[in-house]
Amino acid sequence: MANLTFLGATGQVTGSCYLLETDSSRILLDCGMFQGSKTIEKQNEADFPFDPNSIDAVVLSHAHLDHCGRLPKLVKDGFKGSVFLTGASFPLLELMLMDAVHLQLRDTEWENKRRERAGKPPLEPLYTEADVKALLSLRRPIDYGVETKILPDLSVSFHEAGHILGSAIVRLRIDDKDKIKTLVFSGDLGNPHSPLMRDPAVLTEADVLLLESTYGDRDHKPMENTLDELRETLAQAAESGGNVIIPAFAVGRTQDLIYWLGKIQRQGGLPQQQVYLDSPMAIKASNIYAENTHLFNVDDPEFAEIAPLGWQAWLPELIYSQTAEESMAVNRIAGGVIIIAGSGMCNGGRIRHHLKYNLWRRNAHIIIAGFQAEGTLGRAIVDGKKPYLKILGAEVNVAAKVHTLGALSAHADQSQLLQWAGHFKEPKPKLYLIHGEKSALLSLRTCFKRTGWAADIPQVGEKITL
Repeated sequence: MANLTFLGATGQVTGSCYLLETDSSRILLDCGMFQGSKTIEKQNEADFPFDPNSIDAVVLSHAHLDHCGRLPKLVKDGFKGSVFLTGASFPLLELMLMDAVHLQLRDTEWENKRRERAGKPPLEPLYTEADVKALLSLRRPIDYGVETKILPDLSVSFHEAGHILGSAIVRLRIDDKDKIKTLVFSGDLGNPHSPLMRDPAVLTEADVLLLESTYGDRDHKPMENTLDELRETLAQAAESGGNVIIPAFAVGRTQDLIYWLGKIQRQGGLPQQQVYLDSPMAIKASNIYAENTHLFNVDDPEFAEIAPLGWQAWLPELIYSQTAEESMAVNRIAGGVIIIAGSGMCNGGRIRHHLKYNLWRRNAHIIIAGFQAEGTLGRAIVDGKKPYLKILGAEVNVAAKVHTLGALSAHADQSQLLQWAGHFKEPKPKLYLIHGEKSALLSLRTCFKRTGWAADIPQVGEKITL
């Protein structure tokens, strides 16, 4: 008998984590970080609701922090098993976790200085660089489409998810007393209109399906309309003399933006002469992308020729900003440029500095090109309910024009989710909706109900039997 317990990305988008227990094995699907408000992020510090030493393996869908960010803590608390992931996720996982630990150590150091002045005891970081290195030594890459026995009663295969480089739909086959049970975990399903990634693979059979629901309550705008809006925004900013500020995830969204800006430039429609990529992490991620162009779905013949040459060939106007000094120099630019920086939800990183220096300018334009979770600074900017926002200790007037470009999302929308799931044959698998906020989960469940397919919305800690 096999049981599955929902531990994260359940009723919310971040913290992806699911515990699968069979008669002889215990594995985790993902071990992600909770992201959002301070209350949400406090969950990262909690003890795992299981003994990490008892976990035999982790199967990782992809290298975004909300899916992998607590893996070093898992090792710190006793995990010694293997971490199975795709070949392209192998270098991205190192990039993401080394950046995450350095940010944590820096933030902990700053907080402890404040606590020392207040006479409070110091805090311990969530994990250390040594924990990250220990975790990285446990990586075991598996190619797409290759079914691999990872434990005596468990086999796994990865299938293209089309979300970011290396992202996977996970199919687990469980040998349960001479009966094979199949569990499919969608991971984060990509938007088929992504310019670089291949479309999500079609799977047709499963006993249980875990389906992400990030955009379960809406469809993206048509891509052509979105690109027209992007061109118009760039033209408006050039006319007004303001900067264009784009918060972007270092892995996935940044590379898509470089592609689209490059395409607009090649068509003669990019009025800005300088595009700054102010993110050392995004620069490294772009180089990893450039090393894996064989995994691209390149429909643009012109781009297919320059893709292997690297990201600087994709957009010649691109200037990278590596050091803190270079970043501060970009802050002093009052207008006329495009600035891409992380974090994608504006909760950390260099983007906060650029927002502090530009959000109050009436001629500035903020382009939101990705999902913004509840409790994040990016969500507050999108909602537009507050005339002032606190950024880096300062109250900043929200005067810039804010544009939301949904079609650039790396997540499938409602119609795309329904279409992908619709390929499963009768009898339909038992369906559980995960990785979505309440409104998205409820809306998507209603859509499935109309098709005659009942969908459950699990609670955190809920256990089911396969």
